[in-house]
This record gives sequence, structure tokens and C-alpha cells, in this order.
Amino acid sequence: MELIDDFIEVAGHRLHYRLIDPHLEATPIVFLHEGLGSIELWRDFPDQVVERSGHPGLVFSRYGYGWSDSLTEPRAVNYMHVEAAEVLPILVDRLLGRPPILIGHSDGASIAIIYAGSGHPTGGLVLLAPHVFTEAEGINTIAAVHASFPGSEMSTKMSKYHADPEATFYGWADIWLSPEFGAWNLEPYLPEIGCPVLLIQSEEDEYGSLRQLDAIESQVGGSIERLMVSGSGHSPHLIDPEAVTAATVRFVAAVQGPATGRRL
Repeated sequence: MELIDDFIEVAGHRLHYRLIDPHLEATPIVFLHEGLGSIELWRDFPDQVVERSGHPGLVFSRYGYGWSDSLTEPRAVNYMHVEAAEVLPILVDRLLGRPPILIGHSDGASIAIIYAGSGHPTGGLVLLAPHVFTEAEGINTIAAVHASFPGSEMSTKMSKYHADPEATFYGWADIWLSPEFGAWNLEPYLPEIGCPVLLIQSEEDEYGSLRQLDAIESQVGGSIERLMVSGSGHSPHLIDPEAVTAATVRFVAAVQGPATGRRL
């Protein structure tokens, strides 16, 4: 497996990215991490999807995450919109040069929805534990984590994956808990999504209910598949890696046809 691990400047920030088997000819897959994620926190999920699908992959840590530039200001309510409108299109253009399939987890799934729903050409969407509106259950979970963060081991654990764990954590939690974020809603983007969509969520997700999946399924213009993973947690690809990887690879093959695996 060929890897290119480097940094690129986009919208005034230095971002860490990794290309996996970039010379494969098939439609590239872009992996968009969760609200406290990074390249490394995907574990080996991107590698497995690329190896088993024959499609090249791009994984990157957004501004304020991983080893990308650290966050220096509070996030705004539209921070995911900025990622979808100003950052992701540049990365796709400079690093891939052709429309991708997007695999997004949590915040990353929301960014994927905004990107595809804004008219950017997209081969397909794999949405892991997606959010399209706020729910009291999820906000309560974030509030509990926020209250326990000071003095906990969470910052130490996050330091293995983020240059500035406190800025990363509070940048995410504070905006989700802000009063103005209560009106955040991505449903207007859903009817504009015409590509196939695979929805994946655990049966017991403390950050979002099945109302999120129901809203997406009832409003998108493209075909929909749904996979429910047994167990609890917000990361279905880590709860049942084999089931999620296999479903993702099947989905990629179905929306794009069999990948040749040929290299340039």
C-alpha cells in the first residue's frame, strides 16, 4: 500500500493529509472525521476500505484537529459549512482532481451532506452516525462530557492524537452547547442530494437518535441504504469493523461499478 503523508495550506491553515494508493484509477474516496477525530483516530478503517475496494483514499485532519494547525479562535455556528464550501472543494481539486465518494463520520457526515447538497459533484455518500439537526439527547451527552473534561484523563488521551487537545475539545463542545446552535439544521440540503447514500449507525448512539437517519432517508433525492450495527456507541466502524467495512466496500462497488485496481 502506497502512502503519501504531507501538509497542505488551505484557507490560511496548514492541514495534515494522507493519500492512500493515490495512483489507483477508480473514483477517489474522501474520509471526513468526527468532531473530535483526526487521521489516526480513524484507526485502520480507511486502509481497509481502500485495500478491499480498489479505490484511492484521502484522509485529512481539519483545522484545529490532529497535527493540522491548532485552533486559535472560537468556532462559529457555520464551521461545518465553511469546511464544505471553502476547504473540501480545494482539497478535492488540488489533491484528487475529480469528484469523490465521501465517507463522513458525525461532524464529517454533516460536512459531506452540505458538500453534496450544495451541488458539488459527488459519486456517493457513506454517512456514519450523521447529524442534520440538534437533539436534546445529544446535547445532554456533550454537556456531561464538557462538565467532566477538566481534570479528567481525556485531555491526556487526546494529546496522543491532537497538537492542542484542550483547544480541540472546547472548540467542538462549546459551539455545540451554545444557545445559537439550537437552530442548526441541514435538512434544506437533503432534497438536493441526488447521489446514492449509505446510512450507518449503532442501535444505541448517545449522540443521535434514528430520527437523524429517518430525516435523511425521507428527504434525499438519491437511493438510500441503511445498516444498523448491534451495540452502543457513536463510532459504528469501530464497534463492528467487519460489517461496516464490508457494507462500505459493497456500496462503493455498486455506485461506481467494479474497480479495476489498475494503476497509472
